[in-house]
Amino acid sequence: MVAAAPKTDRPARLRAEDWAVAALDVIAEQGLAAVAVEPLARRLGVTKGSFYWHFPSREALLVAALERWEAMEQETVFGQLEAIPEPRARLRALFQLVAHELKPHIIYSELLKALDHPVVQPVLHRVSQRRLDYLTASFRQAGLNRQDAQNRARLTYAAYVGFLQLSLQLGQPRLHHDEFEAYVGHVMATLIPA
Repeated sequence: MVAAAPKTDRPARLRAEDWAVAALDVIAEQGLAAVAVEPLARRLGVTKGSFYWHFPSREALLVAALERWEAMEQETVFGQLEAIPEPRARLRALFQLVAHELKPHIIYSELLKALDHPVVQPVLHRVSQRRLDYLTASFRQAGLNRQDAQNRARLTYAAYVGFLQLSLQLGQPRLHHDEFEAYVGHVMATLIPA
């Protein structure tokens, strides 16, 4: 009788996407500077050779990881919201979705800390512009004129980034669940046109 091979939690052969996901996990946990080939290989239970099969360099891995992060945002956030035809309801759903997702915000916060990195800067520029354009279009659809919609989009985005700074980077005390829900409700009431 032949003994069965032991089961592992990882796939038989890692894909480039597995490395990118692991890199995003490290960015969320320890920041961009912590993304390194050897620790990632240990984390994934493989040799460095597996890495070099998929990527020529750490920079190439960072590009793939940030592209994955961008794509996840497109699918998760914007993809879900397009099914909501009423603009104010779509904005409320956006605010709720953004308020209750943690990992993407931690990654974004860590990337803000690394804004001077040549791989990070263009990604954050694209993501920020896409978010501002989406907010502006949503506020326009909700009845604001072009200038007011742009200003409201900037204010909304500034409130988002500012809250991240306070809660994730400056270590302000976490709000209790009820306090946080009240804050999100106040933000929606203040920023979404009646």
